[in-house]
Amino acid sequence: DTMLPLKRVVLLGLMLGIYERGGLVLGVYEREKEQDSLNLTEAAAGLDSVLSGKLTELLNISGPALKKGKNRIFYGLHEDFPCIAVVGLGKSSLGVCGSESWDTCKENIRAAVAGGCRVLQDHSLAHIEVDGCGDSQAAAEGAVLGLFTYDDLKTKKKTKVTTQLHGSGCVSGWQKGVLYGEGQNLARYLMEAPANHITPSVFADIITQRLTPYAEQVTVHKRSKEWIEEQKMGAFLSVSKGSEEPPVFLELHYNGCPDNSQSPLLLVGKGITFDSGGISLKPSSGMDAMRADMGGAATVCSAIVTAAALKLPINIIGLAPLCENMPSGKANKPGDVVTAKNGKTIQVDNTDAEGRLILADALCYAHSFNPRAIVNTATLTGAMDVALGSAAAGVFTNSDWLWEQIHKASVVTGDRVWRMPLFDHYTRQVTDCHLADLNNVGKYSRSGGACTAAAFLREFVTAPHWAHLDIAGVMTNKDEVPYLKKGMSGRPTRTLIEFAGRLATHI
Repeated sequence: DTMLPLKRVVLLGLMLGIYERGGLVLGVYEREKEQDSLNLTEAAAGLDSVLSGKLTELLNISGPALKKGKNRIFYGLHEDFPCIAVVGLGKSSLGVCGSESWDTCKENIRAAVAGGCRVLQDHSLAHIEVDGCGDSQAAAEGAVLGLFTYDDLKTKKKTKVTTQLHGSGCVSGWQKGVLYGEGQNLARYLMEAPANHITPSVFADIITQRLTPYAEQVTVHKRSKEWIEEQKMGAFLSVSKGSEEPPVFLELHYNGCPDNSQSPLLLVGKGITFDSGGISLKPSSGMDAMRADMGGAATVCSAIVTAAALKLPINIIGLAPLCENMPSGKANKPGDVVTAKNGKTIQVDNTDAEGRLILADALCYAHSFNPRAIVNTATLTGAMDVALGSAAAGVFTNSDWLWEQIHKASVVTGDRVWRMPLFDHYTRQVTDCHLADLNNVGKYSRSGGACTAAAFLREFVTAPHWAHLDIAGVMTNKDEVPYLKKGMSGRPTRTLIEFAGRLATHI
């Protein structure tokens, strides 16, 4: 075939044109009724008009109607966009769903846009324009979250893609969505990276670097072991002493409110950069995932980085006790008794219940700032994963007001929360202790583990508005959240950001 070389040249030229000019993601809604005509978004209808109805024609003849989350690729339709992904958004009439505790329309947009962007990324496109689909923020979140891959340590890397809003969507909403997505991606990066690359000191350095552009509003303190000792944080120190890596108590102050008298929001995150279980050693299977046991610190610090980028008019203080939990001749032994910052003694019957120990001291310290509210996040218990799986983070709180604020934020972000009980029933199980004031595991260790852990933390809280988010169940993503690839999830960073933003505007 003498035309074969020419065909190859033409094909190569077409593909090079696609790579240089990039791609476009457009949305289409499901028909409300079978006899309804195709329901394109405003941006998709605009392009279809420019193409004299060619897009509609191709969608009608290229297969069945697009269901939500599905996509179809068209080539050579438009000279500026040689590769166009049309994505299914589901029905346009959807909104907040009480039974699902989220905005279904926003979730459909995130999932659809993420899927479209990934397909175009697989075509090695370096730039993608995205239809705002009626909610530019949700579209931006889908694009940014859907394209994230941790491949820093691989020789062969995914195509790095830049995205921008297509058409006349809300630019400010798009920019906000990009920052929300980048905030969660920072948490995903910290959680996904190997523990020998993200030690306590490296974690603190990365967050410090990310906050450098906002130096006028942010103060960073990287507290040393000597400072921790001066603060009498015996519970935190007892966990860190088994490792060769020195502990760091990271303290972030974001001053976004011109009124310095405003009480700050306190965000506290568990920062175990690797959890072997200590002397109560974990099984080797799956232990590698414990590089993400600092997910609480990652989400809290990433939320503060994003709050600074958004210039939220609120004062936030972030606290992250950072250390490793390792077995050694210096490590905690089952049955040891340690003393927390508030003077309470703790019998450590299980060294793998270490997160509550480091949080105990951090929560005591948090009270010194006269907080407006305290919210701590932690990959605290496997029992939380058993209870809720990856559907939602568990929230234990002493404040109905605080629960309402966090819940409202989660409905907007789709990164859900669910309220769990803080009964005295559980408190009695951690205060009934043979050698000390408290035991770090419940009297009936296999029953209500997430609840007894929360009850333990409450023993170090006197503030009227405190919430503990157990995020162990949402730490990883397999296929449950369609706009996140497999791996560490960075959840619930966006919910923390939305919560802080709503608190800033007194909603």
